Amino acid sequence: MPLSPRSRWILLPLVLALGAVSLYFLRLHINHEARTIPESPKEDKPQGPIYKDIHREVAPPLPEYFPLAAGANGPDDLPPVPSWNRPPVKHVPESTRLYLGFTRFWPLLQQVVVSYIAAGWPPEDIYVIENTGTFDANKRGLLTVQNPFYLDYHRLTRVFGVNVITTPSLQTFAQLQNLYLSKAIRDNLTHYFWSHMDIAVTSHEDRQDPFKSFYMRAVDVVRQTQSPDYQEKWAQHFFAYDWLTLVNVEAFAAIGGWDSMVGYYGTDCDMYSRLAMNDYKSPIADAGMIYDVTTSVSDLEIFFRRVPKNKSKAADSTKDKEQKQRRDTSISRAGSNNSSIPPLNDDYLSGTEEDELGGRGFLELKETLNQIQEDKKSDKYRNSWQLRQNGGEGEPYYVDPDGFEKALQMIIEVGTKVNEEKWGHKGCDIKKAGLKEGDQWKVEHDSTFDSKLRR
Repeated sequence: MPLSPRSRWILLPLVLALGAVSLYFLRLHINHEARTIPESPKEDKPQGPIYKDIHREVAPPLPEYFPLAAGANGPDDLPPVPSWNRPPVKHVPESTRLYLGFTRFWPLLQQVVVSYIAAGWPPEDIYVIENTGTFDANKRGLLTVQNPFYLDYHRLTRVFGVNVITTPSLQTFAQLQNLYLSKAIRDNLTHYFWSHMDIAVTSHEDRQDPFKSFYMRAVDVVRQTQSPDYQEKWAQHFFAYDWLTLVNVEAFAAIGGWDSMVGYYGTDCDMYSRLAMNDYKSPIADAGMIYDVTTSVSDLEIFFRRVPKNKSKAADSTKDKEQKQRRDTSISRAGSNNSSIPPLNDDYLSGTEEDELGGRGFLELKETLNQIQEDKKSDKYRNSWQLRQNGGEGEPYYVDPDGFEKALQMIIEVGTKVNEEKWGHKGCDIKKAGLKEGDQWKVEHDSTFDSKLRR
């Protein structure tokens, strides 16, 4: 139906209003477009990785801590083991295999090996487990002394006469312990010793009732465990906690060995707690003095207890100093596997004689090691010795030392958390917390997880 004239007039205002509104919004849009500032082209972002700003001071070269060994071609070029510590010519009937694990810092490994040898341990019974992750690089002499993973393979095997076994890859502490156990099982051993590398040992020269060397006292503990009268269900004997430990292979194997999921800190708490839960005992034993150290004595000659002949004569004293100066000068070198240095040891050996049992040399050695031990106690980070070498860049299998340490701390932290989840408990007092064998991974968190209680 067509609109009437009146209806058209009624709709006209509405049409005009809609047109006005449309024009208004159209004008706003045009003005906005006019005022809009075109965006500047985006700057190109840097391509590739952004590197950290690293300023690392290279540590000074390590000194030679055993000049006589540097000039030696074999064991006969070294000072003899003190007569009171010398092991029997014919090996004792008992096995006395000793494992020493090594990853970083050669000076401490050399010191612990020398201290055991000087305390009477047969070199052929000492097994250094080279756990560096550098394959055969040390055996081939491809690493320098400032590389954290360096060790002197030639000196260990040909001069000291000990054994070196290289792991196929870098092992955690728990994996290394299982390697000791596995090898002992394969070799049909009923027991073995293992020791930390950041220690030094001496015999009880101040105990002469009667005197026995460090080694022979350790043998006595083995004999005690093998006696028919010894009825204790034992897992291990601690010599100064586990700085040196005698292990019962059967006991360790019976509980499944070390938990490799707990790689470092906490794995001892787990292992020793499980042994206790299975009624195995870990008695304390004594073989001699064991020092927890963070550095090497300045000259390892001191362990062999030699003194200058006619030491009261000034001329001989001067000659001895000159001989030492000649040795120190001749040892200046970057690498270690250099055996071309002419031995000056004949002069040294002919100009010295054995000290007395418990004599002044023993007191000096004891005082020196005590001081090193006290220094380690006062160090906020007791394992700071692991960070003293940061060289080796460009050498085979090089690993950034700071990166290695950071990764290690991350692995340690993860292993600690694994152990806490395993037992539902934080801390080393696992058995005292009421936990028993079979509770692993089956219990809820206890009160030690309450952060308020742990503050």
